[in-house]
Order: sequence, then structure tokens, then C-alpha cells
Amino acid sequence: MRQSFLFTSESVSEGHPDKVADQISDSIVDLFLSKDPEARVACETLTTTQLVVLAGEVRGKGVYENGAWAPGIEAEIEATVRATVKRIGYAQSGFHWNEFTFQNNLHGQSAHIAMGVDESGNKDEGAGDQGIMFGYATDETPGLMPATLYYSHKILERMAADRHSGAAPFLEPDAKSQVTLHYENELPVKATALVVSTQHAPGYCEKGDNADAAKYAVLRDYVMGVFRDVLPDGFIDDATKVYINPTGQFEIGGPDGDAGLTGRKIIVDTYGGAAPHGGGAFSGKDPTKVDRSAAYVARYLAKNVVAAGLARRCTIQLSYAIGIAEPLSVYVDLHGTGTVEEAKLEAALPQLVRLTPKGIREHLKLNAPIYSKTAAYGHFGREPEGDLFTWEKTDLVDRLKAAVT
Repeated sequence: MRQSFLFTSESVSEGHPDKVADQISDSIVDLFLSKDPEARVACETLTTTQLVVLAGEVRGKGVYENGAWAPGIEAEIEATVRATVKRIGYAQSGFHWNEFTFQNNLHGQSAHIAMGVDESGNKDEGAGDQGIMFGYATDETPGLMPATLYYSHKILERMAADRHSGAAPFLEPDAKSQVTLHYENELPVKATALVVSTQHAPGYCEKGDNADAAKYAVLRDYVMGVFRDVLPDGFIDDATKVYINPTGQFEIGGPDGDAGLTGRKIIVDTYGGAAPHGGGAFSGKDPTKVDRSAAYVARYLAKNVVAAGLARRCTIQLSYAIGIAEPLSVYVDLHGTGTVEEAKLEAALPQLVRLTPKGIREHLKLNAPIYSKTAAYGHFGREPEGDLFTWEKTDLVDRLKAAVT
């Protein structure tokens, strides 16, 4: 590990077109799981100017059975989609929650996939697909997340809260942030560059036909205040490069400004580039899909390793084959920061949590409608609340220490 370096992560707001798609997909997952905790959902969403399209495969009691939709569910699907867009805040001429054209192209799950995944007789529930999943934790922030991503998320969360409360009425839903930090001795010490591009009300820009210098100053001063509130004292100094709406104008945004698709912000969703990613998206998938559930449990295990003081950084990889219950491999990398051999952890971790799809779902209580809140501002580094973000708990610490010492 290098001792001194610059590293950058980005985040996107709930109003970013790809995040709108993620939130719609996860609202459908929650709707179906509220009807049937064993529902199967693979929902992809496309958003663009005044259009939302759903596609994918589903199955579940009270949802889609015997080749047909349950009575009334199609109307609930559309109402759920529109309510999600309304909550985000889109009521614009180019994308309005009550006016966009809606297309539902979801259909029944493939019987061949169901055959491999479903539990039957002596056969355990198999993984919903093949793939590799990674979990990561680092001690550089209290939530054991990379600092660059942590602060990128916090900047946009604060801006969204101020937009919703009316404290910053000049903000519109679409926004992006980027944070570059200077690390010394592997720990962040200052910000070298900060970027925010935010959709704004007419006139709050320094370029364009309706540019208003006074209004732009209000927006710029507001964002600078957010930077100072979110980042630790001393991180921002005269040498910090700050870019606020560097194109000069950002009035057309969201799905009207750029098409959105489920699963295009997987690095924002996970570790901001500080750790490997297996390539699978989370949103729109029920927890039998190991793209989601195994990535959650890998984070859970890595976080508990760091919380237990067994390492300052931890990466865990799991791998699966479609229809097979047990993982094909468990790999641990402590990046030279560990107090225990990686091989001991590789042997111990599967004894603490059964790493089959069913074992993961039961341990982390994943069959509940909990996913809409995961779909913006990161799936990891969040505070666990009841059944929400159970994979962020550090309840394995004592058992983990006992298992490897």
C-alpha cells in the first residue's frame, strides 16, 4: 500500500437519471416482496424524456402466477413507479411524475432458471446466477468506508435534504459530486479537489441567456457551505480546487437531460473505486440473486473483520455458480494490515454465516421490502435500523475473534 497519494470517488444524487432508474427498480422489488417474501424479481428500468419503461422477469404469489398477473397488481406497479418519481421531486415539463408515458414489459420468470434456483426435495436453493462478489471495509471513516466516497455521498445527501425541506429552493433533483483527498500514511488529511454539478432553477448560473451573477453567487456560496459542513475541519484550504457547475449552466437534467438505466452506477453503490467490483448491479433484484445478497454478506464479513481489529483494511471475494448453493471460493485479502493469517479467516468465516443464498437471506433478513432506501447514496456505510441495512451490523466481532485466536 502506498503511504502518500491522491484518490478520488464520485457520487450521484437520487435525481440522477440512472439513480431514478435504480430507485424505480427497487420500489418494484419492495412491492413484490411485500406481497410474497419469496417473490422472484429481476426488474430493469429505462428512463428518458417523459418515458419510463420496465423490463425483466418476475414470479410470486399475489404478483405473477401461472402465466398471468394477479388482479390489480399492474395498476399498483404503475402507481408505485409514479410515487417514486414524485418522491424524488420530478414535476418538470421534460419529466413529470404524473405525465410521463409508462410501459410495463415485465413478464414471468424463465422456468429453466426457476428449476435451478428453487429449493426442492433434498436440493438446497441454488444461486440465481454465476458470478463473483466483493466486500470491503477500511478504518479510515467511522462507518468503515473509503473517505472519498463517504464524503461524496454526504455532500449530496445534505443537498437533497435541503432541497426537500425548502432550505435550498434553487436546487433541482439531478446532481453529482466528486471528492479528491490527499492521503498521508494511508489516511486522508486534506481535500485537493471538490466538484459539484447540480441542476438548478432558472438563472442560478454564470453562463447562458438567463445567467444571473447574484443568483449564481447564492448557489456557489451554498455549496461551499455544504463542503465546509461535511468535510472535517482543516480539509479545505486555499490550495483546494473547487468546481461548482463547471459547464456554467445546468437547468435541463434528470431523465430529460440524459437517459437513465438500472445498474450503471455500481461503483457509486459500493466502494467508489477503492475496492474491486464483480460487475453485477444490485437494484431491481430480489435477494435470491447473489449479485445482491452475496455482495451484502461480503461487506458484512469484511466490516466485522475490521471492526474486530483483525485488520485495518479487508477485501473479501465470494464466487458462485447458477443453481449451486455453496460458494465455489472464499478469498480474503488484508492488504498487509492484518493481525491474523488470511487463511484462518477463509476457514472461519463460512462457519459463522452459512454462505448459501438461503443462509445469507435468513441471516441478514433480506426477504423484507427494505430495498428502496438502498438505491441512492450507497448500499454500504449506512446506519442499520431494525431490518434496514442489517449487513452493516458488527455483531460478529466477538465470535470472529474467538474463531481465529
